[in-house]
Amino acid sequence: MEQNELLSRVRKIEIKARGLSQNIFAGEYHSAFKGRGMTFSEVREYQYGDDVRDIDWNVTARYNRPYVKTYEEERELTVMLLVDVSGSNDFGALGPAKREVMTEIAATLAFSAINNNDKVGVIFFSDHIEKFIPPQKGRKHILLVIRELLSFKPQHKGTDIDHALQYMTSALKKRCTVFLVSDFIDAHDISRSLQLANHKHDVIAIQVYDRREAQLPDVGLVRMRDAEMGTERWVDTSSRKVRQAYDRWWYARQLNMSETVQRCHVDLVSVATDEDYVKALMGLFKQRS
Repeated sequence: MEQNELLSRVRKIEIKARGLSQNIFAGEYHSAFKGRGMTFSEVREYQYGDDVRDIDWNVTARYNRPYVKTYEEERELTVMLLVDVSGSNDFGALGPAKREVMTEIAATLAFSAINNNDKVGVIFFSDHIEKFIPPQKGRKHILLVIRELLSFKPQHKGTDIDHALQYMTSALKKRCTVFLVSDFIDAHDISRSLQLANHKHDVIAIQVYDRREAQLPDVGLVRMRDAEMGTERWVDTSSRKVRQAYDRWWYARQLNMSETVQRCHVDLVSVATDEDYVKALMGLFKQRS
């Protein structure tokens, strides 16, 4: 991508993402994520109706009457974007490529965070950690993030969400709000790493998929290529058995993903490339408010 073309695309993404974050998402983002991080403020005497779980037993023992800890909302959060840059995200049949939709979603979330004075960082991953951009504030930093989202070229094609989650959990010491943006085409079991990550941080999963991935069309004999493995095979899509087997595979994969994130108490939203992701994000924000 030439420099002038890149700058033009950065500017277009900035205008769209900034408009969405300021005019549509501003209140919803604040309600959904502010107040999730709480810091200790002080202790005071217990009052009727206080949660007994907030009792400070050390202070209570010292003064021989109950005291509770009080907390205040953190003035800033740290938002981390875990963005899947594996080969499968170059696919786009019924809409833009999945990578393009992921870029717009990530940029919109980044601007929403910056508008709330939050720090934003990014981890690009495939089956390796491709790049880590530490969390910072400011428009200059966000434009750097968008430029990387648009132009970054991974060294590897595979997908390993489990490894990305483990890396993020060990690399980030402070509690973060984490948006995991992926198509979730991954053979690895992410249950344990997702559970651990969500215990330490606040993880939200955003799946981006193309509807053509969900159902094979009846178009006869087709040569298909695995974008991550590089293998090719001929598939007879005119066969009802083949299409039904594919439908079962897709349904089982989606069900497994949904059950996994539910067990880990992680919010999930799925966005098709040919639908309005704004509506899906609004639904997510309102659900968490």
